[in-house]
Amino acid sequence: MSNKKSRDSGSSNNSEQPTSRSPSPSTHSLGSMAPDSPMGLGECDPNILKSFKPIETNMSYDVATDKDYPINTPPQDRPVRLYCDGIYDLVHYGHMRALEQAKKSFPNVYLMVGMCNDLDTHTRKGKTVMMENERYESMRHCRWVDEVITDAPWIVTQEFLDQHKIDYVCHDDLPYASAESDDVYAFVKAQGRFLPTQRTDGVSTSDLITRIVRDYDKYLRRNLERGMSPKELNISFLKEQELNIQKHMSDIREQIKKNIRGTREDLIGELEDLKAELRHTKLFWEDRRQDFVRGFSNMFGNQVNKFFGRKRLGQDSRPEDRGSPVKRSRQSLSKTDSRSSDEVSDAVDQ
Repeated sequence: MSNKKSRDSGSSNNSEQPTSRSPSPSTHSLGSMAPDSPMGLGECDPNILKSFKPIETNMSYDVATDKDYPINTPPQDRPVRLYCDGIYDLVHYGHMRALEQAKKSFPNVYLMVGMCNDLDTHTRKGKTVMMENERYESMRHCRWVDEVITDAPWIVTQEFLDQHKIDYVCHDDLPYASAESDDVYAFVKAQGRFLPTQRTDGVSTSDLITRIVRDYDKYLRRNLERGMSPKELNISFLKEQELNIQKHMSDIREQIKKNIRGTREDLIGELEDLKAELRHTKLFWEDRRQDFVRGFSNMFGNQVNKFFGRKRLGQDSRPEDRGSPVKRSRQSLSKTDSRSSDEVSDAVDQ
């Protein structure tokens, strides 16, 4: 889409019909969101999902009155024309949620998104990952966007607002400084044509780039393993060899960890088997104990009874053996003393 063609489509008259909007996802729980969710989240960390609240469509035309800048009353006889601008490099769910908020600001909204070209972006902000045509095309596939305006100005001008019949410019209301101004949206706020949205914390294009830079070697190895050449990755022969050594060392570490885990699991398994076998043996002998006692009694019961019977009979026939050994010893000493006393008496009488 050329710049001229985009602006012609953006300056349509008030009879323009808004595109149909999909139902709000607010009726669904965040935990059960499908990968094609309009929230633009898909499958991700459940802790991140829990931090988001569904964005409800505002069914009234009320605007905030607690800001330090005025906000005009929106038109109700036609779609409210809202405008969001940005770079939108590596489009992520933070971008999508900002656009969703804008689209759901009023019951009837026509949402335009302006995207700066590479020349302005690289000069003012720095190099992008995606080229301008890639960024434009990515935004055209966003369900909340009705129109993409390419080669949008870095700073919104009065001429641009009038040309596209913009009712509100949407952005988070923190001052956005540039070389020309401390806040590029200051004059829009002064006209009552600024509508604030909430920024999504925890994600940004800079954060995504930081993740890649932080694990640079891992992503290089990943792409080499997928068949990309060192030349395509802009790395030297020495860097390629370094990455190969890193991969080899990483494989060795993983193999060691795997063997350790496997050995530990094998030992645990053998111990469990031994415990189970001991429990089985114990139960077996407990069940057989009564059988052995009964068999032993049946086999040797008569001889044992006869043996112990004879022993008891012999003890009963010797009354002097009754009692404890100490008692029997005292009785013997008493008898000896008695005989000695009698012998002494007889000697005295003679």
